[in-house]
Amino acid sequence: MSRPYRVTVLGGGAWGTALAAMMRRAGHDVRLWARDAEAVAALNHGENPNYLPGIALPPGIAATNDPVEALDAADCVLAVIPAQALRSALTVAAPHVPPRVPLVLCAKGIERNSGKLLSDLARVLLPDNPVAALSGPSFASDVARGLPTAVVVAAESEALAAALAVRFSIGHFRCYSTGDLMGVEVGGALKNVFAIAAGAITGAGLGASAQAAMVTRGFVELRRIAASFGARPETVMGLSGLGDLLLTCSTTQSRNFAYGVALGRGDPLQGLPLAEGVATAAIAARIAVERGVDAPIIAAVAQILDRAITIKEAVAALMSRPLKTESE
Repeated sequence: MSRPYRVTVLGGGAWGTALAAMMRRAGHDVRLWARDAEAVAALNHGENPNYLPGIALPPGIAATNDPVEALDAADCVLAVIPAQALRSALTVAAPHVPPRVPLVLCAKGIERNSGKLLSDLARVLLPDNPVAALSGPSFASDVARGLPTAVVVAAESEALAAALAVRFSIGHFRCYSTGDLMGVEVGGALKNVFAIAAGAITGAGLGASAQAAMVTRGFVELRRIAASFGARPETVMGLSGLGDLLLTCSTTQSRNFAYGVALGRGDPLQGLPLAEGVATAAIAARIAVERGVDAPIIAAVAQILDRAITIKEAVAALMSRPLKTESE
């Protein structure tokens, strides 16, 4: 009898814990690597009070702060590390990741210093491992509780993406697959920037009409930038693009939306949960300029976060842009 499929999760935050729980419910042998000893102890007792308080985890998740133990004989590795910390984490993990096993990127973002998409970074650090990504409209608390969720698994090899989607799917967690890894990554990274904008509009009390307009025009910018990377239109219209954008721009369950709300209200920002869009905005604005893509909302968010302009000034500038057809 063959041993169970062994999944290693790198990262003990909310999303890493939720995916570990989902994988365990799917019947896999799950190991989780976290650096914090206190978090490891809690996870081995079936809880993560710092990130998912009150949610009981399924038994059998083996947490450790030893990367060798976590990655031993892994069949698949889920990298659930924030984008700006991914290089550091993979540098530590890389010597212990078995060759040829898939590395599935489960965070969303662009490395700020290099401008690299996370798959490009992963290929540099783990050249012997095929790279995939898991993305879509999903909150960690929903997945941890076993609420119905649909996501997409992407890899340049459509066969690999489809095989992983089958492995990961269970009754309440449905995975679609695609060979458009680039499109899935770009959509997942950029939606965080627009979520900050949507939250800022809400926090500033500018109204539901303004928020709807921003999300719609933001999606136009997302499509333009994704197209410049060669993304498929249907990917951008799917779960990892439009679906994730709609979810992230709609509720304070989204860290990026909540950050934007605080920004719009003028509340203190120190100590707020990590909002990946804060790091992504400036590099996304730079990428748009380098690729000749018109992305005024992304540029405005980057300027607001840099304290170069206020939210009211950004809105005034956006509303006074030259009139054009909607398709331009």
